[in-house]
This record gives sequence, C-alpha cells and structure tokens, in this order.
Amino acid sequence: MITRNGERPEHAACLDPLAALRAPDDPDCDVYLTGNVFLDIIFTGLDSAPVRGTESWARGMGSSPGGVANMATALARLGLRTSLAAAFGDDHYGEYCWDALEQGEGIDLSFSRTVPGWHSPVTVSMAYEGERTMVSHGHEAPPTEPAPDCPPPARAAIASLQPGRAEWIGQAARKGARVFADVGWDESGRWDPHDLADLEHCEAFLPNAEEAMRYTRTDCPRAAARALTEKVPVAVVTLGAEGAYAVDGATGESAQVPAIEVEALDPTGAGDVFVAGFVTGTLAGWPLADRLAFAGLTAALSVQEFGGSLSAPGWSEIAAWWQYVQGCDQQDPAALRRYAFLESLLPAPSRAWPLPRAVPTIGFGRSA
Repeated sequence: MITRNGERPEHAACLDPLAALRAPDDPDCDVYLTGNVFLDIIFTGLDSAPVRGTESWARGMGSSPGGVANMATALARLGLRTSLAAAFGDDHYGEYCWDALEQGEGIDLSFSRTVPGWHSPVTVSMAYEGERTMVSHGHEAPPTEPAPDCPPPARAAIASLQPGRAEWIGQAARKGARVFADVGWDESGRWDPHDLADLEHCEAFLPNAEEAMRYTRTDCPRAAARALTEKVPVAVVTLGAEGAYAVDGATGESAQVPAIEVEALDPTGAGDVFVAGFVTGTLAGWPLADRLAFAGLTAALSVQEFGGSLSAPGWSEIAAWWQYVQGCDQQDPAALRRYAFLESLLPAPSRAWPLPRAVPTIGFGRSA
C-alpha cells in the first residue's frame, strides 16, 4: 500500500487479522462491496448551524472519498483485502477518488469503472454540536452490464439494503460469502419490513436503534434486536452514546458494550467504521462481545478526526491508543479490561498517541 510519492501511509495496515485462518484455496477477496462513491467536503469547528443570509467560517476542513468509500477504506485499514465495485466520473474529482482508494488505500477497483462525461457526486458535510448536516448533488450513473464474474468469490460482502431485491446479494451468498447488511433512513416513512427481504441471504444486520424499532414496530432497541433475529441470525443495534447491543439468534447469546467517551469532532462515516470493525472481528472468529467492543472502539476513534474515509483508524492508531489509555490515571480499570483482548493482537506502537493525520486536501502541485 504505497502512495504515488513512494511513502507508506501512517494508517496503512500493519497487521493481518486473518493471518492464522488463511489457506491456499481461499478467495483473493476478503470483503466485496458496491455502491456510490462521493467526493466529500467536510467543514468542522462550526459553533452552530449556518444561519440564513450570513457567512460562517469553519475552523477545519477535509476532503476525501465518501459514500461507500468510507466503508471500503475502513475495511482496508484494518487489513482486510477489500474489493469495491463503483462508478467514477472522469472529472478531476473522480480521478482523485480513484487514486486515493487504489493507490492510497490498496483497495481493489478491478470491478469499478470510469464513466465518460459523468461528473462525480459531491457531498458537503457540516459538523457542529456533535451532529452533521449534509448537502449532496449528483446524477445516477448510466447503467452497465455487470461483469460475468461479479460479485467475485469473497469471505464476506457488505450490502446496504434498499426497497426491492438486490440480485447481487443472493449471488454473493450462493458463492459462499457471509453477507452483512445495514440500511439507510426510509424517507418514505413506510418502514416496510418487506424492504428487508434480502436479510434471508445475510448473516448479520446492523441498523441503528431508530431504524430497528421502526422496522420491527417496537419501542425498545433490545426488543427490536430480538425481533430482527427472526429474519437474520445476528442482529446488532447501535445505541449512540449508550454503545451497541447484539443478539445471536442461533445461540441465544446477547451482548451489550457501552460507548467510549470521546470528544467528537465529526461523526461522518462513524457507522461505516463500526460495521467494518464488526465484520473484521467476525471473520477473525472473535466472541460476540469482543466484536461489539472493537467495532465501538474503531468508531469512537474515527469521530475524533474529520472526514469519513480520512478518519478511519488503522492498527497503528489502535495500538497507540491502547498504549496511551493504559497510562491515563482517569481511566476506569474495569472499563479498560473490556479491551484486554487487544493485548495479544496489537503490534507494538511505533509512535505516540495521537498520531498525525494526512493533510486533508484534494492535492498540492508537485514542487520542482
């Protein structure tokens, strides 16, 4: 994973979480996903929402590939061999996103395509008061015939459920992929359980509390998780500041892990990072509670930085955090024991926490 200037990114994966499980006949791809790539422009450090008729100045700004790129980047930074199928515009934004994902993150884009004359979708995200407001613009990419070998064989696939059936989800499952699904907000307000029909092909479903309760017609996130296990083996419901709750319908096991208290700068992409962490732990064969804890940790580390894909942590950052918190007097030893399973996994930290981040801009001109 080398950038065009020949340097290895600070967040580059330095650990293979599946090393002990790999075999010669394994698929080349650990995780396959597809979706829309946006150019994200993120403004942070706003004291309040923009006011009509005024100009607001942000104290921070980041630019990075967004949309499904948030998830793909988070997976790659955790050491999973990630393949992304997406459309890219042939404008400078599209070229930047392609280069950042393929060259900067080591993501396989062999199933992606560049669409001549199509401009890249763009999202402007404004973070303030622990939340964000987004404005997006884009046009649907022209349809194309999928490659005959797509989706490729993979250990896992991640799908965002939409109304109607997505044929590729069933194809991925039939090829042996373990399918993990999330879902977006239903703007129609119907919250029709039939929109979750593809869960029959999935191993796990990871909605937030509001989405889970609306789809199951329940008034409690834990009840919603239990109800969802009638449709999918593992239901994981994120609870915001309260952490996450999960139920394994096959074994009856449940787990709840509280959230880590952090100073949130930008929540963009935190849900994607959570899913990536849970998928990583699942493929590595960790217990349910450890998977929840790791997913919550990676998401918490991500909100302390701006930008969806820019903020996804790698193993070096997780290792630096773990070393740092063990030396903090204000840390609750009992709470830290929840993450003791990391001790045998993490590489030796090479730099102190917090680690410096890459400059969040589309690019500088090359100096002579």
